[in-house]
Amino acid sequence: MPRAADHALSEPIFHEPVFDDGKASPDPTGFMQDHPSDDAVYQQIEDLLKTKVVGFDQARGRPDDLYTLAQAYGSRGEHVTAQIEAAGRIVFHAIGDSGASSDGKQYADELTVADQLTTDCNITATVDRPSFLLHLGDVVYDFGESQYYYDQFYAPFRDYPAPIFAIPGNHDSFVLPDTPAGQTPLDVFTRNFCATQPVVTREAASLHRTAMTQPGVYFALDAPFVRLLCLFSNALEDPGVISSEGGRWPGVPDHQLQFLEAQLTRAKTENYKGALLIAVHHPPFTYDAPQDGSSAGGLHGSSTDMLRQIDRICAKVGIYPHAFLSAHAHNYQRYTRTVRIGDKDRDVPFIVCGDGGHHVNALVRARRGTAAQEPHFGTDVKYLDVDPAIESKGLKLEKYHDRGYGYLRISVDRQQLSIGFHVAGQGSIAQSRFDKVTVDLAAHDMVAN
Repeated sequence: MPRAADHALSEPIFHEPVFDDGKASPDPTGFMQDHPSDDAVYQQIEDLLKTKVVGFDQARGRPDDLYTLAQAYGSRGEHVTAQIEAAGRIVFHAIGDSGASSDGKQYADELTVADQLTTDCNITATVDRPSFLLHLGDVVYDFGESQYYYDQFYAPFRDYPAPIFAIPGNHDSFVLPDTPAGQTPLDVFTRNFCATQPVVTREAASLHRTAMTQPGVYFALDAPFVRLLCLFSNALEDPGVISSEGGRWPGVPDHQLQFLEAQLTRAKTENYKGALLIAVHHPPFTYDAPQDGSSAGGLHGSSTDMLRQIDRICAKVGIYPHAFLSAHAHNYQRYTRTVRIGDKDRDVPFIVCGDGGHHVNALVRARRGTAAQEPHFGTDVKYLDVDPAIESKGLKLEKYHDRGYGYLRISVDRQQLSIGFHVAGQGSIAQSRFDKVTVDLAAHDMVAN
């Protein structure tokens, strides 16, 4: 695709979005930019990681505006969406926490995940071919610096032939002290994912993938059969924060509360029949062992205050999503939460997929010299659902995987939403699938496969 003939621009403009360079290329053998250890930095800013939130701009357009898959594809968009409609279903990928900050220990894992995602796009039949990837945050470690985007994002996904949408994770938004103006992580993220036109950014270097044109760090992505409400949960290690929470976090605007209510109201007013999903980096639920002293939970906790805000808005509007997607905890976890909306009980999958390549964390850790006690699949964990804002009738940890890396493969048709977790490096799609859950869209009933 020829570039626009404006040589005065520092970032070349393409007339159309470009997602890869058109031919497969070998994996990088190492980082182009040396990434020193951040251990000392972590020690210096440990307290800030728990207290330092960041502000962000309101997304372009009105709170109830939709950013469509057709828009992301440019002039090909109508053809792409027509193909999806004709096939009768859409397939897409989702991952989180992919950025590899260690050349020797982690890069191969990120490349394995990215390569399997790319292969999936290139070998599957048209009806099964993923139409996009949704990144659930922590694209670039350790703190979203511009100089690491090439190694941790553009090079691993250099051959992925479809749009890559993203919400910032805490590592894509936390601001290190003394960061120059205009170089904060959200500045860099916005340049690469929220551009107003398809440009090749400085972070892409010699590659041709153009910046995404999302309307902001939060947005509603509308595609055939599915609508994704993507929220930015800010820069803390824990918990996730989507608003000022009534003044508790004064640096955070309340834009997303108005956005979420407007989007849910639109979906209800339209009597939207597709799959409605909420995506956020920090998980509403992540496993923590019962307080019996035998084991400790993983490295990240649940964000129940954030979930309470979301639930209040859902209850106010009278609509609830078919599933929640999140990352942040560096493993895979799938929960079933049973909630009552109106006069009906609904089974809702809450999924954590934060093992996209950075570093896998165990679900539980040993405590006081005793071996870690791992929970059984199907364990009742209602104690994690603290002070819910809606009628919550149960929470189960259905399945988890904390021994390797993987991704979600999601398909939606007119009747069902199916979410499968695949372990990278395990062969074909059928061989790599570790878990799958299917939701009946009309009934909100759920079946594990």
